[in-house]
Amino acid sequence: MKKKILTAQQAAKMIKNNSTVATNGFIGTAFAEELAVEIEKRFIKTGEPNGLTLIYGAGQGDTKDKGINHFGHEGLIKRVIGGHWGLVPKVQKLAFENKIEAYNFPQGVISHMFRDIAAKKPGTITHVGLNTFVDPRIDGGKLNKITKKDLVELIMIDAKEYLLYKYMPIDFAIVRGTTADTHGNVTMEREALSVEILSVAQAAKNSGGRVVVQVERIVEAGVLDPKQVALPGVFVDAIVVASKPEYHMQTFTESYNPSYCGKNGEIVSDQKKKGSLERKMICRRAAKELKEGAIINLGIGMPEGIADIIKGDEVTITVESGPIGGTPAGGLSFGCSQNPEAIIDQPYQFDFYQGNGLDIAFLGLAQSDKHGNVNVSKFGTKIAGCGGFIDITQNAKKVVYCGTFTANGLKIKYDDGLVKIIKEGSIRKFVNDVEQITFSGAYALEKDQSVLYVTERAVFELTNKGMMLIEIAPGIDLKRDILDNMDFIPEISSELKTMDNNIFIIEGEDHES
Repeated sequence: MKKKILTAQQAAKMIKNNSTVATNGFIGTAFAEELAVEIEKRFIKTGEPNGLTLIYGAGQGDTKDKGINHFGHEGLIKRVIGGHWGLVPKVQKLAFENKIEAYNFPQGVISHMFRDIAAKKPGTITHVGLNTFVDPRIDGGKLNKITKKDLVELIMIDAKEYLLYKYMPIDFAIVRGTTADTHGNVTMEREALSVEILSVAQAAKNSGGRVVVQVERIVEAGVLDPKQVALPGVFVDAIVVASKPEYHMQTFTESYNPSYCGKNGEIVSDQKKKGSLERKMICRRAAKELKEGAIINLGIGMPEGIADIIKGDEVTITVESGPIGGTPAGGLSFGCSQNPEAIIDQPYQFDFYQGNGLDIAFLGLAQSDKHGNVNVSKFGTKIAGCGGFIDITQNAKKVVYCGTFTANGLKIKYDDGLVKIIKEGSIRKFVNDVEQITFSGAYALEKDQSVLYVTERAVFELTNKGMMLIEIAPGIDLKRDILDNMDFIPEISSELKTMDNNIFIIEGEDHES
């Protein structure tokens, strides 16, 4: 049957007050921007829809106004359940001011929740989140004082602990593709990712909800290759054709990059990309943990630089959003990969991750403590959110955290074979107790997981005795440059090594001051 073809304004009017709305996307990739714009406009003009519950997996925003930031109005939303919050400051602000109920769950768990909602299971049962702030014995994923309802429960199966993320029906799904036919079948040939389009749509449909898809164009039924259909029309209620190209960019910074869809075979890696001196030092030291044939994940930020120094086909880089192989993109195009070998739906990627498929993961190091815990999710008034961090770090066979030793103003120099601290950062990263536990050192030790913490001046290893200093950079003074800039005294290896001098030699390369 032919589907309704609506304007974005007409589609926005379909959303009723107090509905639960699910959105698909990864930063700006596959996010239905025009639909979000029109929902915001309608609310500003009429006060409707209001009282919405918003649920999403990956962060969907540009740190300013786009994406889920369009929902960042008091009254428009009453509750948010999100995987990553760092890109949506307008929604963050409402959470911090206790104007909305706010939850932060692991991104992979949310992607699986959509599948389980579609199947009308009682919830999503998983070990992911145990011993972190998501665990109900700690915060239960709640981000502020007015968030009271327990959406996560601790359960036991065969004498083992698991978390049950409870079922919640979806009233309205907002998704995006490239081409729709008149029966509503959708392909994604110009989208860099599918993320969880099928799972989100099925969840809404089986909840008795409605599904609206934003596309670039419409063709007659029977034209599309059925093997290329990412979203069957049976799950679609209405189609919106984007009115402007800027509402349907491939990412929030790129109109269309064919290499993200595997349509450009040229070599795109550049081993002399610009970056800070300390970033290059850290990434080179971290990369020494790689073994040929490894399947790895690189987190956003500092670890992205590791992709610049990986040679040939020695390892396979994956991204939680779905790409396998290729070179991960950065910035607001993060989640995409240039010339990937395959792109799978995000829930399936997290199946692989949560089942211990990753050989090694490289993640950012924002804050760590004497127990080996790591916090990347909440700092004072800033709610970054965990994203896929918990799914990845709890399950990779080996985890390498990458970050500078201090933050905010750090300046270093490499001269005559020695690392010199020109100016120390004003913020300490190694503290007695992290503000929020995004990674549990105790849980990692319980599972006998290998964990390293790599900085520009020192390398630590998680041991049964706590954090142990195992390497120090040449020219760095143990007391002045390390111990005096930590809130705790780490164990010091009896075989303390000097970091390999080769990782500091960056002659002939550009780097930022």
